[in-house]
Amino acid sequence: MTSLTPSSPAPTLHPRAGRRCHNVLNSLHSTHYFSPDAARELAGIGITHPKAVNFAVRTAAMGPVGAGVVTAAFYNYKHELVARHVPDIWRTASPEDVLAARARTVDATLRRLLGEEALTSPEMAEAAELALRATEACSRSARPLYSAHADLPVPEQPHLALWHAATLLREHRGDGHLAVLQNAELDGLEALVSHTATGKGMTPKWTFATRGWNQEEWDAAVRRLHARGLHDGESELTEAGVELRQEIEEATDRLDRAPYEHLGEAGVERLTELGTVFAGAALQAGAFPADLLGKA
Repeated sequence: MTSLTPSSPAPTLHPRAGRRCHNVLNSLHSTHYFSPDAARELAGIGITHPKAVNFAVRTAAMGPVGAGVVTAAFYNYKHELVARHVPDIWRTASPEDVLAARARTVDATLRRLLGEEALTSPEMAEAAELALRATEACSRSARPLYSAHADLPVPEQPHLALWHAATLLREHRGDGHLAVLQNAELDGLEALVSHTATGKGMTPKWTFATRGWNQEEWDAAVRRLHARGLHDGESELTEAGVELRQEIEEATDRLDRAPYEHLGEAGVERLTELGTVFAGAALQAGAFPADLLGKA
């Protein structure tokens, strides 16, 4: 009998090579979320609330979508928070205006954090070329945020091209990750609680400030995880919870394997090396709040 499950080629990379590469590129992508340049550029087109700025810049590639689409695509934001800003943002500025403001934000942010020399260096051009090559193997299927961004033109300047490619790779992995979370039967808040308990996620303070949840809802999610034997009911995962989070990351690695297999071992290693330099420089320049991950 023929199997309904297609066989996949044997991987040629270390199982976590793609994840390591993604992590450094995601750091570079995420700098604009915390940049004062974003507030300035979005204010220039009429969007001033910090949460509205966040929803606008990440959603604009999908067009003037409603709150339900954003909640579904973002997964771990409280719907009521999203609905307070979406679709009102599109009555203030068009998605095209937001995308242009985001491009100006990214340009100004990277210039400030990395400096002109890094932006025009051969290493920047090399990193952009490698990252764009990796995106050639990304899949649109069931990946709405990736697919929307894949419709956007590739910027000509290397630092913006690298940021564009990093965004594609980030959203490609992220969309696949949401499918894995659903398969693990973790809702958006449970995913946040369990990730935070690994010591790698945002602190509860940042979750409440950016995702719209409150302490009562957080505690209820802890109780649900505790009832499943995944959480100790206080602040840490049980052995079963740790195992589940590891399985989630490994399954996400499998769904996100194609871009890095396409780039090849040497390419992934080099892109990770270059991305680490740029992301590290951004971090040293103060790209992120000190208490974001509880490391203040």
